[in-house]
Amino acid sequence: MTSDSGPAPLPPRRGQKLPSGRGPGRPPAELLRRLRARHATDPVTHVERVPARAGEPAAWPAWAPEELRAAFARRGVVAPWRHQAEAAELAYAGRHVVVATGTASGKSLAYQLPALATLLTDPRATVLYLAPTKALAADQLRAVAGLELEGVRPACYDGDTPRTEREWIRRHSRFVLTNPDMLHHGILPGHAHWSGFLRRLAYVVIDECHTYRGVFGSHVAHVLRRLRRQCARYGRTPVFVLASATSGDPATAAGRLTGLPVAAVTEDTSPRGGVTFALWEPPLLPPPSVGEEVADLVSVRRSALRETADLLADSVVEGVRTLAFVRSRRGAEVVAANARRALDEAVPGLGDRVAAYRAGYLREERRELERALLHGDLLGLASTNALELGVDLVGLDSVLICGWPGTRASLWQQAGRAGRSGDEALAVLVARDDPLDTYLVHHPEALFGRPVEATVLDPANPYVLAPQLACAAHEAPLTAADLELFGEGAKEAVDSLVEAGALRQRPTGWYWRHRERPEVDLRGEDGAPVCVVEESTGRLLGTVDGGSSHFLVHPGAVYLHQGVSYVVDSLDLADGCALVHAEEPDWSTHARDVTSLSVVSVRSYVDAGPVGLFLGEVDVTSQVVSYQRRRIATGEVIDTRPLDLPARELRTVAVWFTVSPGSLATAGVEAADIPGALHAAEHAGIGLLPLMATCDRWDIGGLSTALHPDTEAPTVFVYDGHPGGAGFAERAYRTAAAWLRATRDAIAECGCETGCPSCVQSPKCGNGNNPLSKPDAVKVLDVVLANLARGNAAQASPAGAAGATGSDEATDGGPAGSGEATDGGLRDAAPGGAAGGSGAAAGGGSREAALPRQDGRASERTVTGGSSTPD
Repeated sequence: MTSDSGPAPLPPRRGQKLPSGRGPGRPPAELLRRLRARHATDPVTHVERVPARAGEPAAWPAWAPEELRAAFARRGVVAPWRHQAEAAELAYAGRHVVVATGTASGKSLAYQLPALATLLTDPRATVLYLAPTKALAADQLRAVAGLELEGVRPACYDGDTPRTEREWIRRHSRFVLTNPDMLHHGILPGHAHWSGFLRRLAYVVIDECHTYRGVFGSHVAHVLRRLRRQCARYGRTPVFVLASATSGDPATAAGRLTGLPVAAVTEDTSPRGGVTFALWEPPLLPPPSVGEEVADLVSVRRSALRETADLLADSVVEGVRTLAFVRSRRGAEVVAANARRALDEAVPGLGDRVAAYRAGYLREERRELERALLHGDLLGLASTNALELGVDLVGLDSVLICGWPGTRASLWQQAGRAGRSGDEALAVLVARDDPLDTYLVHHPEALFGRPVEATVLDPANPYVLAPQLACAAHEAPLTAADLELFGEGAKEAVDSLVEAGALRQRPTGWYWRHRERPEVDLRGEDGAPVCVVEESTGRLLGTVDGGSSHFLVHPGAVYLHQGVSYVVDSLDLADGCALVHAEEPDWSTHARDVTSLSVVSVRSYVDAGPVGLFLGEVDVTSQVVSYQRRRIATGEVIDTRPLDLPARELRTVAVWFTVSPGSLATAGVEAADIPGALHAAEHAGIGLLPLMATCDRWDIGGLSTALHPDTEAPTVFVYDGHPGGAGFAERAYRTAAAWLRATRDAIAECGCETGCPSCVQSPKCGNGNNPLSKPDAVKVLDVVLANLARGNAAQASPAGAAGATGSDEATDGGPAGSGEATDGGLRDAAPGGAAGGSGAAAGGGSREAALPRQDGRASERTVTGGSSTPD
């Protein structure tokens, strides 16, 4: 722990002059010292100092028009940095290139320079820019339009673009900014309307390309191949220029994404202000003094949400422009509301300088919030990761990160939002009260000085390739040359589509047989968005994604929108509408659901004596059944009210292994330790599967239980988090010995004593990474590996023989095959269609689940003893 002392605590705020938000505010390092001094016990466990760095400028390329240089000079850019010039030179020479440098390193100039130079020297050329979010595309539109270059005519073309403007954009814009979803759903199916634009396309810019990972990234990879295919039909071969945050092996990832050889520029030569990065552990709360019977209760820590709200409020008081990243939409609203309340109590009206920002807001609201933060009208913003990407928020002094975001890449991306003008910056990671966050703030070596994760995607995934080939065939008949473009597995995927009756083979190629277009969702979102409408006025407040609607806008739910509370009167799922009325209740609502995993069929299995290895279909079923009302001030449960909402079911593919209790006992695993042993093995297995299957850990889910009703044995499931499967479980089954050996070795060789993020702790565990037993996980995997080796795991038997279990019988009066895990079953769920939720586990155990959210990842809820508490 650091020991540097700070000045006197912050003075009382009552009557303090309102900060302007347009000056530098208090220096971030000094602010940190003052914030620490407010606590009797120093909450900072570590301070990492990232030193400032001088920049290395380069000369403007000779081919850059004087008009363009002057436009950049008006914006304050007198010369490019060396890495910008290197990337621009490669692109202008016709090389596909990815620039993978740190946050705020000026990656935009690296692609703007060759693209805009070409537009100015070739009056017919066009440029297509792709961003993963609308906010980033809007930010880039402001930047390009601000250069005021004649004839460029930049325009955004996305779902928010009025239809009256779309025809003009197709005909006249030469710099079109859009996203992969619009390219997939709008531009490519209507390529005939875009023929003029595509036959003149010089550059394709792919911004923040590290976000295209997992199944989503694999889909985007084929959307880009479809774009290349259409450009080739019009006689054009555009240059691809990609921008990425610092990531492992960016050239390989960019090449896999585009299907092209890509050169990488990775040395960051931009100047950087110093960053003070603090790890902050909220203080312990005193135990309740309500009687001797609870005197020995272990104190719990203050909520990370409340701690972040207070830090945000204190930063605003000091005039420090601050962005707080919060994991969930509701959390962002809570942080903003609490900060506003505290500020208004200190200085009436100061709370107006803080707002929330998240997906689900209307376009006009999002743009206004971005403008207000950029111009200093807002001093504080609580946001989901919707602002994690490269939106140019020049002038931010500090960033608060409420809870570990899941990867080091996201951590540094969020921290990099501060100090973008080159000044000193402050970043604070506020730990949640769970073992993973606790471990990280006490083991800074797990965060600092280590490389960020590589971007993982697999275009050869047949569950992605087949539907994308169907989309391509709808756009134009497929040819043998097209199959080479789409790469490995394309011929097999086309053959499967022909067999399924989707394609018809003729001498000239493969033709789409249906009138309607294939329905393929790139992001795997669960259902159409639900509109939130104020019943008395008919005003549209915002939207909620379909996967979250059962939890956020069920009848009776309290819905927060920019600090205003609404109560949901009705939810019409058929029409996608939730009607609400304004109300400020003294209670909050928390949905509760029950979830189960049942075996549908077994495709293949290995009988290895006390160990069984299986591959088959499973159903993951979730249903929101009730909600609790809790008093805001005390957390007291007022009552529990039933709900009548439909169940959600994900049928997918899983790999699982069973172990007999006797073999575990022989190995020294006590019965009471089996849940923690299996849970730890499951976490490590999910973390290591990307070594064997080209996937992202957010694409897969799992369940571990000491007694599953379908297998009647201790069982660990790992399943694809996408409807119908995505090939990951199949790969795990085929490489089970190598996969589980790597899992066992990763646990055993980790230097920690009880488990850490490098071995058995998971960033997506909704059960707070508890229970976990690292040594017993090694014993479990030793039993599995030894018996698989003896059972000759390479030879799998066909399904249907003795030992293949199904779920034909109803359990406990529920639907067929929907028996819940018992004896402390544990479940990690994956996004992308996985029904999210947490139900009570029989026997007083606890289970984990994940709820799809707007960023395509999973937000978790902890369930213990039958109650559900959103994080």
